[in-house]
Amino acid sequence: MLNSNLFDFKKNETTLTNILFKFLIEKLNNDYICNVKLIKMASAKKTTKIDKQIIITKYMQYVLDYEHYPKSVYKFCKDVKIKEEDFYKYFGNVDALIRSVWNEFFSNTHQVMLDNKEYENFSSREKMLTFFYTFFELLKMNRSFVLFDLDTDNDSLKKMKKLSGLRKQVREFAAKLIEDDNEEKQYKLTQRPVTLFAEGAWIQLVFLLKFWIDDDSADFEKTDMAIEKSVNTIFDVFDNTPLDSIIDFSKFLWKEKSFWN
Repeated sequence: MLNSNLFDFKKNETTLTNILFKFLIEKLNNDYICNVKLIKMASAKKTTKIDKQIIITKYMQYVLDYEHYPKSVYKFCKDVKIKEEDFYKYFGNVDALIRSVWNEFFSNTHQVMLDNKEYENFSSREKMLTFFYTFFELLKMNRSFVLFDLDTDNDSLKKMKKLSGLRKQVREFAAKLIEDDNEEKQYKLTQRPVTLFAEGAWIQLVFLLKFWIDDDSADFEKTDMAIEKSVNTIFDVFDNTPLDSIIDFSKFLWKEKSFWN
């Protein structure tokens, strides 16, 4: 059985001590097909079947190589050497392909967590911590693409539309955690507000994403610290024991106040 204290923080540095996290990293490194490095493996096999994952991988490599989004399905398919009919099996147009990447980031993160049998024994707080750590580890593997994808659109509405699928998935994930917790509470008064918590989880992800983009610490250790402190704070708020966590998180943000500049 895993220690309930998932992560040990010492001397302002984040040390991941949980064996599940080691499993997650190994799983990501071995199996995560959206990592742009794996496109070489796919292209090396002449008989590789073109599926959704292959198209997404080729798309990610495409935007990194050409530094722009595909202008049309025809041009994209011609450049990456796939048939249009294979493209349309999975995507209706280029915009659908662009939005799909963030959905895959979530889906692969969630699947990696579920693949470990210890995960189901975690508390909701531990599951949320595991999700954020795994999600950002996955983003780190694809950082060049993520920075391009989020920096290209100055239009906030376009950016939010691109992330709309991810928002839905994160809110559903958070809502399920709280619904499970509420079932164990005897009195309705002590139950957490599902909708409010779900939206809070999404806002938290957006905050952490911005923090991670600007994080210049070694191995993004400050982002790891922000994850731990922010997750504990939001759970403590809903548990009505927030003071210590809020003070701790506030001190951390003040120390990293350059983030807001």
